[in-house]
Amino acid sequence: MPHATRDDLSLYYEQAGSGDPAFVFVHGWCCDHTFFEPQYEHFKATSSVMTYDLRGCGRSDRPADGYEIPALADDLALLCDALGISRPIVVGHSLGGLIGLELAVRHPSLPAAIVAVDPGPIDPRPQSRSALGALAEKLEKVDEDPRRDYVASLFLPTDDLERGDRIIETMCSVPPSIAAAALRGLLEWDGVATLERCDVPLLVLLSKVGGSNDPARLLPLRRDIHIGVTVGAGHFHQLDAHEQVTAMIERFVRIAT
Repeated sequence: MPHATRDDLSLYYEQAGSGDPAFVFVHGWCCDHTFFEPQYEHFKATSSVMTYDLRGCGRSDRPADGYEIPALADDLALLCDALGISRPIVVGHSLGGLIGLELAVRHPSLPAAIVAVDPGPIDPRPQSRSALGALAEKLEKVDEDPRRDYVASLFLPTDDLERGDRIIETMCSVPPSIAAAALRGLLEWDGVATLERCDVPLLVLLSKVGGSNDPARLLPLRRDIHIGVTVGAGHFHQLDAHEQVTAMIERFVRIAT
């Protein structure tokens, strides 16, 4: 199994295809590289594609620290360097979308464009911040894992309950301490400042209008964001509504890069 190693950290990755632009897929909180399988399979027919497991997830190492968003973005930059990937389209889901934005600020010469697929809260409303903080606290202190009900609420509506069960099992397999650390890292991150400094083409794909990432909140921060909204799927719409998500990524790449 392919791993890239630096210092004491080993990250699992998969690569396929050839051609430009390259695509790099970054999964979300407590997920793994399989959460972009439809897009990985689609784009590998014409482009170089890479997907990987974030530290703490899947087949990658699980160190005790390093779950702040800047550290996760640096992991991705070092992985791209190790694999010789330059100017990719970075497609990130949930937490992965925030990592993509941070990558564009910390390593501006690396990504050609960012696609944030139902990203985590860039400008969290107070109730969202409170809910995520409470979830992190429960993960740190409660014996019973609170993720099961929380995750189930994210993938509705869905037309594939079996897929929903797989999502829950994968996300609950990450140690609670790591899940909590990643949430703490998200809450410490300044998404507004990062978005304002992000200077590459950006597509934000939402599963619904409203909440912390409502276009009315994001567009005043950066007027040239491309925004798309899928129909008939929840937070994991890259799986449930993959045709819609893939088509919007393709069009964005054609017109913006």
